[in-house]
Amino acid sequence: MNHSTIAPSPEKMSLKGRDLVTWLDYTAEEVHELLSLAQYLKENPYSKSLEGKTLGMIFEKSSTRTRVSFEAGMLQLGGHAIYLNSRDIQLGRGESIADTARVLSSYVDGIMIRTFETEKVTQLAEYASVPVINGLCDTYHPCQALADALTILETKGTLKGVKVVYIGDGNNVAHSFMILCTMLGMEVVVSCPKGYEPKEDIIGKTVDLAVNSGGSFTLTHDPNEAVKGADVVYTDVWASMGQEEEAFKRLQDFKGYQVNEDLLSHASPNVTFLHCLPAHREEEVTAAVIDGPCSAVFQQAENRLHVQKAILQSLFI
Repeated sequence: MNHSTIAPSPEKMSLKGRDLVTWLDYTAEEVHELLSLAQYLKENPYSKSLEGKTLGMIFEKSSTRTRVSFEAGMLQLGGHAIYLNSRDIQLGRGESIADTARVLSSYVDGIMIRTFETEKVTQLAEYASVPVINGLCDTYHPCQALADALTILETKGTLKGVKVVYIGDGNNVAHSFMILCTMLGMEVVVSCPKGYEPKEDIIGKTVDLAVNSGGSFTLTHDPNEAVKGADVVYTDVWASMGQEEEAFKRLQDFKGYQVNEDLLSHASPNVTFLHCLPAHREEEVTAAVIDGPCSAVFQQAENRLHVQKAILQSLFI
């Protein structure tokens, strides 16, 4: 495994007190700083850097990787995390986001929320006096994208100029992946069925980022064309949480977008396969691919822990 290291900045940038709602609020230099710290923390996992600090974690959507990585990350850095299911706190009984933000800010050093509406995250950030981290919303999944970038760096040894292809639904995972990868100078291609494209405003911002970074962005409906020469191929489930009623229709609409060995035969011989998990084998990806030699999905999942810790340490101290 290639463990390429980004040289740390001569003077550490301070991100203390910042919110993380979307990578559109950050610069490429700040992202590189976070990746560098994530690499360091991967090699040096335990410290007292967040001793005495507490993270409040609000969950309106269930989770495996988000909950465990944030909770374990706080513990490994000497801090503590509190799990707050929305059904168990007053938010689930009609208390406003603004009031919840103000109250929690007096108890904890930071708040992570995993929810549906993006407006809940932005409102929480507006009224909280402590850092707010977007653990996932309907528009963005920034922590996942940072783990994706770390995995690409580890497997390819570089970021700039790498061709990354996202196949499937233009959802929150796609949005954050597009944003971060173009910001970091990668050649980004998204291939999805008609009607399932990423949001127009996200596409516009992604194109602007590509121009500034020297990367590129392409949207196509032809997955075979998309993966030609791809260094990385990425997919996600076709029906995400909250879209269960659309599952049958989506199965029909996404036919031809399965990541399988035939599709990957058009990619680079050293292609890396990524998936944010959970996966539905034999739907969006075959078992032969996700469990095969080109798959880095469990390395990618592990990296959620390391980037989460980098985010927490950077925003808290």
